[in-house]
Amino acid sequence: MLRVFVTHDPEDLDAYFGRALPELRAVADVVLNPLDRDLTTDELVEHSAGCQVVIAHRATPGDAALFDGNTDVVAFLRTAVDISTVDVDAASRNGVLVAHADKSFVPSTAEIALALMLDIARNVSESTIDYRSGIQPAQRPGFQLRGKVAGLIGCGAIGTYLSDALVALGVEVLVADPYTQVGGEGIRQVELPELLAESDFVLPLAASTPETENLIDADALARMKPGAMLVNVSRGELLDEHAVAEALDSGRLGGLAMDVGRAPDQRPSPELASRAGVVATPHLGGLTPENADAQAMSSVEQVRAITAHELPPRAVNAADASRLRAWWDT
Repeated sequence: MLRVFVTHDPEDLDAYFGRALPELRAVADVVLNPLDRDLTTDELVEHSAGCQVVIAHRATPGDAALFDGNTDVVAFLRTAVDISTVDVDAASRNGVLVAHADKSFVPSTAEIALALMLDIARNVSESTIDYRSGIQPAQRPGFQLRGKVAGLIGCGAIGTYLSDALVALGVEVLVADPYTQVGGEGIRQVELPELLAESDFVLPLAASTPETENLIDADALARMKPGAMLVNVSRGELLDEHAVAEALDSGRLGGLAMDVGRAPDQRPSPELASRAGVVATPHLGGLTPENADAQAMSSVEQVRAITAHELPPRAVNAADASRLRAWWDT
């Protein structure tokens, strides 16, 4: 019987696998992370020994040492879409299949972007913190979203979903994306300099690549409308955090809201998250019961395919999965 190792710690196991774990156990022998924290790569090699499949939480890196060190593993399944911390070349070199989860996170992530926009627009967190500290909050009226301009840098699935919600609220949406053509009532495609100059909210939603690292740097911040707000729910690498901190200190940047950053597991950096004018959540964008369940069930779907001698959906290196094919032949 196929043996599967699940890397999620107990808290994440409850969040993701409440429904999926019985489904997984129906088709495989399941081994759970024995520790109450994320595993190091060495620990993962040790505890996954004898398992053919690793189902990995987003905080579990797929380092070359795993694929080199555990010759039993034939497939590495990430319960997230992002596989930037998986060494796919090393996996392919060792004949290990790599696959990711379905894009079920889109509504949840778009909705937290909207929540963060509303928070910094109306000073919700600042007033709440004052009340909890026993302080009578100052009257911080903020401003309404209707009539404002939101600039989306990149317009994939999240941007498309968010655009519809923003237009419904009376927000004009500008999109800068060289790879996608957009349009429709309340949505206008522009070049990046125009987006930065006209937007009250700037949301970098581009994919994380070497070309987009530090996309929001000192030059981009200088081009933004004075007092504009920056909202990041995509990837921490898109922001030059030193330049963002300086823009906050100078007052040019009116506020920052972020669900991602450069801390471990893509969480906001504490140094930036603790500053005045910043609202931060610890990478919660996709962590709703609906999305967590869907992503765990997508891993179950992939395990079922493997046990049926079928390539699982959303594989990224199927042609190099020689270990998997050899296991099928045993």
